[in-house]
Amino acid sequence: MGDAIDLTGDGGVLKTIVRQAKANAIAPKDDLPLVDVHYEGVLAENGEVFDTTREDNTVFSFEVGKGTVIKAWDVALKTMKVGEVAKITCMPEYAYGSAGSPPDIPPNATLIFEVELVACRPRKGSSLGSVSEERARLEELKRQRELAATTKEEEKKKREEAKAAAAARVQAKLESKKGQGKGKGKAK
Repeated sequence: MGDAIDLTGDGGVLKTIVRQAKANAIAPKDDLPLVDVHYEGVLAENGEVFDTTREDNTVFSFEVGKGTVIKAWDVALKTMKVGEVAKITCMPEYAYGSAGSPPDIPPNATLIFEVELVACRPRKGSSLGSVSEERARLEELKRQRELAATTKEEEKKKREEAKAAAAARVQAKLESKKGQGKGKGKAK
């Protein structure tokens, strides 16, 4: 396990890497904002598990940076890569604060999550820019396929023409040999 990294500068969100991601692993970013995670959350004061995806092996999905999860998760997940497992310690002001989340999370609770970033995905019905980029990419692929088909058709035509020309030359040779054979016999 690595050292705890203070992600917020005030000790509010601490991250300790449990398992490193592969070097070339992707991270959440503007065009891949949806994340899938496995996690287990415990109360720091007594180690009691209050929520987990491990028991039924489900994934929890959300969009990073939209405020749909506790602040600590938006902060921490931006720093992770697919395949990474991290222990994230969340002070109350980055979790559920003075209200808590009854009945499982008491007021002013510090939470510890072990989170595995399973995947990063693009948003469904992405922005117009990426939709037009995707359309352009598909058009380019279509154009390349048509070009390849045309080239293949032209090559096939050339082969057939070459075959026909070769057959014509063979036929011409046969015809000339027939004529020569008869001619030689008559000439003498």
